[in-house]
Formats: sequence, C-alpha cells, structure tokens
Amino acid sequence: GKGVTGVSDGHRLALGNSALMQEEGASLEHLKADADELRDGGATVMYLAVDGVAAGALSVADPIKDSTPAALTQLHGQGLRIIMLTGDNERTAQSVAARLGIDEVVADALPDDKLRVVERLQGEGHRVAMAGDGINDSPALARADVGIAMGTGTDIAMESSDVTLVRGNLDGIGVAHRLSQLTMRNIKQNLFF
Repeated sequence: GKGVTGVSDGHRLALGNSALMQEEGASLEHLKADADELRDGGATVMYLAVDGVAAGALSVADPIKDSTPAALTQLHGQGLRIIMLTGDNERTAQSVAARLGIDEVVADALPDDKLRVVERLQGEGHRVAMAGDGINDSPALARADVGIAMGTGTDIAMESSDVTLVRGNLDGIGVAHRLSQLTMRNIKQNLFF
C-alpha cells in the first residue's frame, strides 16, 4: 500500500507515496509545491528515491468516468451515504471528492485502514456496501455486508466480493441496489400472502 523498493546496479530504489519516502529517509521538501499542484488537479503523486534521496516525482490520474457523476447522484437519491476510501493522498482525494459530491473521504488508507473503516461503520449499526477493484480493497470487500468488485479490477478483488460489475462502472451499483429492494419487497409480499 505504500509502493515498491528494490536494488538495481547497487542502488536502493524506492517508488511510492510519502510514507514510503519517510521510511527511506528521503526529504520531499523540494518537490512539495509541484506535488501539491498535481494533487489539486486530482492526480496521484508517486515519488522516486535513489539511495534515500528523492530524485523526482511522477503523477498519474484516473480520469473520472462519464457515468460516475450520474451514478453517485442516483445513489444519493436512494438515500445512501458515499464514502471514498483511498490510498491516495488527502489533497488528491479531497479534490476528486469535491468534484463528485462525495460525503466523506478517508485518504492515505492502507488495506487495514479500509477494513477498520468498514468494521467501524458496521459497529455503528450501518449496513456497508464496499466497491473496489484492487488488491488493497480485498480485505474490506470480504468484510463488507456486500462486497462489489469492478470487473475491470484484480482477480483477488473479484474473489473477495459478493458481486462483480462486469463493465466496471459505478452505475451498476445503483441498479443492483434498486433491484435488491424490489426483490426483498417481492419476497415480503409473498411471505405475507
């Protein structure tokens, strides 16, 4: 959940987030302004350290799918609270959440952190549906009341979940939620009669 390390030609290399850089003893001060600008645009910043010295930063950004804003609006309309659990930096996560109207953000989350959030919500009496696509999401997907994997994600995420959305779009969650409500209503009607 922090990045990767290795040795090449006798040099220790580390590529990952700021927590990994801290473990490597690499100061990021000279990269902070550029990294913050990238994060404000919704990009994830990864740092490269060589022998404990920050050598540069790389950024990647997942474009928000065209279907995502409407899917989240639909979920809100169904009375659901949307929480973003992400390994991304707080600044990046808040930028994306603000654009999408997400209710709560938990950033810099490692797999155990995501699992603890699911358990906390369940402990508060909430039924939790967790959607994810990566290895880091697997523990939380398995623990959630309903784990929802994206079909475009990792095999372990799909194995850990209850439902897999083949297209990997969030709009399938709203459809599945509505379908489950209709199914339960039908079951209750049949049991009553």
